[in-house]
Amino acid sequence: MFTRLITTGALMLSLAAPALAEGDPEAGEKVFRKCKACHMVGEDAKNRVGPALNGVVGGPVASVEDFRYSDVFQEMAAEGAVWTEDELAAFLASPRKYAKGTKMAFAGLRKDEEIANVIAYLATFE
Repeated sequence: MFTRLITTGALMLSLAAPALAEGDPEAGEKVFRKCKACHMVGEDAKNRVGPALNGVVGGPVASVEDFRYSDVFQEMAAEGAVWTEDELAAFLASPRKYAKGTKMAFAGLRKDEEIANVIAYLATFE
């Protein structure tokens, strides 16, 4: 199953790859406002409807303690999946297509620039 997700991720990445290299963390902070209803980042970040996102860029999938992930993310974690910039870009473009069965209701970010910017912003939180 994870192989299929990687293939989907690679396909989605082909659309977002050029923007990733140019991500702007400040602009990403503004884009992240769309995520704040469910996610937190920063020193005092806590889980909400979604997990806290500190350390998500480059970190293992489904690794936040005390958060109950969708089965698809638990399966990905068991297979050793990591949130690379490429995988995050594919996920952020269309969460439900990337991870079929996710509980995440967000439809995704449509603009490659927004995806790159929010990843750059998230990368500032270890």
